[in-house]
Amino acid sequence: MQYVKDSIFYNDAIQELSYPFGNFYLFDGFVIGEIKEDMVITWDDHAKRLVEDLANLYDQNGENLVYITNRIHSYAVKPSDWLKFYKSDYKMKGYAIVSYTRRGLLNALIEKLFIKNNFKSFESLEDAVYWAKSLHSKEQDKASLY
Repeated sequence: MQYVKDSIFYNDAIQELSYPFGNFYLFDGFVIGEIKEDMVITWDDHAKRLVEDLANLYDQNGENLVYITNRIHSYAVKPSDWLKFYKSDYKMKGYAIVSYTRRGLLNALIEKLFIKNNFKSFESLEDAVYWAKSLHSKEQDKASLY
């Protein structure tokens, strides 16, 4: 289990956002979230505010961002609230779950049923970050062609 603050990536963070429900680390092309223990994340109470803040800070609707959830704590996401996310004006380039337990990996499979984007689950933060960077660099390669 590895916290972002204890990782080799922490020094590359552009900004850190702290909310009562978790901490979020902003990087070029991706965001890593660490939700606090025993939270039940809902669109109306948590995710909508975060998404709006990220859209303002990155000056985009998220279509070029990858979100990595670093599940260092046990928490729940209201699965049906993914529908509210998709009905909003916000998007995601990719979504990754880093889980350090077998149960967490099984929960990721259930959550995948609600995800429409590039989705991947990982057992290490490093692998998730390298995946997010690869998605971001592919987009930059496409942009340089035009």
